[in-house]
Amino acid sequence: MLLNVIAVLQEPAAAASSAGKGYALIGAGLAAGLAVLGAGIGIGRVGGQAVEGMARQPDNSARIQTAMIIAAALVEGVALFAAVVAFVMQGKVTF
Repeated sequence: MLLNVIAVLQEPAAAASSAGKGYALIGAGLAAGLAVLGAGIGIGRVGGQAVEGMARQPDNSARIQTAMIIAAALVEGVALFAAVVAFVMQGKVTF
């Protein structure tokens, strides 16, 4: 770590380009984190609303549960896609 800092301080031109690469890595990390956060919130809301719907209409519990599982799978798929895109972004950055 210390050697990296010394190398960056010695080469001002390289520091500017490595700073841009650092921002790219921060962006990739934020993208992956927000994807996971969004999936957690989305699945929590879907599950909560499904339980509420089952409590209000117990006769339709099977239909509500099926729709909940499908919706949760779609939310999870979108989150997985976003996480993969973030990891691809991270893989494109080379030092």
